[in-house]
Amino acid sequence: MVKICCIGAGYVGGPTMAVIALKCPDDLFSPDRVLIGGRETPEGRAAVAALKSIYARWVPDDRIITTNLWSAELSKLAANAFLAQRISSVNAISALCEATGADVAEVANSIGKDSRIGPRFLSASVGFGGSCFQKDILNLVYICECYGLPEVANYWRQVIRINDYQKSRFVNRVVSSMFNTVAGKKVAVLGFAFKKDTGDTRETPAIDVCKGLVGDKAVVSIYDPQVTEEQVQRDLVMNKFDWDHPRHLQPMSPSSAKHVAVSWDAYEAARGAHAVCILTEWDEFRRLDYQRMYDAMHKPAFLFDGRNVVDPDKLRRIGFVVYSIGKPLDHWLRDMPAVA
Repeated sequence: MVKICCIGAGYVGGPTMAVIALKCPDDLFSPDRVLIGGRETPEGRAAVAALKSIYARWVPDDRIITTNLWSAELSKLAANAFLAQRISSVNAISALCEATGADVAEVANSIGKDSRIGPRFLSASVGFGGSCFQKDILNLVYICECYGLPEVANYWRQVIRINDYQKSRFVNRVVSSMFNTVAGKKVAVLGFAFKKDTGDTRETPAIDVCKGLVGDKAVVSIYDPQVTEEQVQRDLVMNKFDWDHPRHLQPMSPSSAKHVAVSWDAYEAARGAHAVCILTEWDEFRRLDYQRMYDAMHKPAFLFDGRNVVDPDKLRRIGFVVYSIGKPLDHWLRDMPAVA
């Protein structure tokens, strides 16, 4: 073993990094900070001190934070809850932007000039997000309820609801735009991972969107550059948070493949499709030949951008009917009732 770089070693990866650091302390890059929590007992304090001594071999002392067990636990839950809250704010504003004809990007840029809130607002993902943090938020809700804080619990529960609302609103927009039915229609889904440059699908919004489309009897064709067909099929039959179970306990059913196919590239996924949905912000989706894609689709050809990846005006000139979250609505969609 020559060199190891551990990225994102937090709640789950921290113990693993500690062991690696003990065995090969000179082969690691420094993280921004380390948080160590323990029980306020002689044994707990000794354990914290021992772990701190391991990290101190490659992390400066002023970046090692020691605290009690609850502070450490709530630090992780609060960090993910605050991120989901920011995403909820963007999701809520994006719905209002569509209803009024505003552009969520322009609103965000305007807010960005306000140093008090701009950077935090802009750091949130426009479109989808927050789902992989739901378990942490639900833990926070549970703790609040256990300690007799129902109002606080309801506040965090609403953060989950607004992010779930964004996914159902997206599916409803697809269905209503396509003459109020997707039954028997092919819908190409570009991107299944939670975010670009990763194969991580834990609680990806694509799961709920695909389930919603299949529930309305659409024929779904999925392309993601890093997610395998086996993983797609497994995710689509899982109950929420089954991904947190050991793999051999996760459900897998061949019947899930009935209305879902996985394609080897974006063009194959869109061939003969009535609509394309972009659900992950992969860079390659910005560079696709959308004219080629349009020519191979049924007409009218719809494109629903859940990540604000493409230029709506450019695609409209090709001939697509385009819906992009938080952007002014296409003429085709403008006179339709607001989607709840």
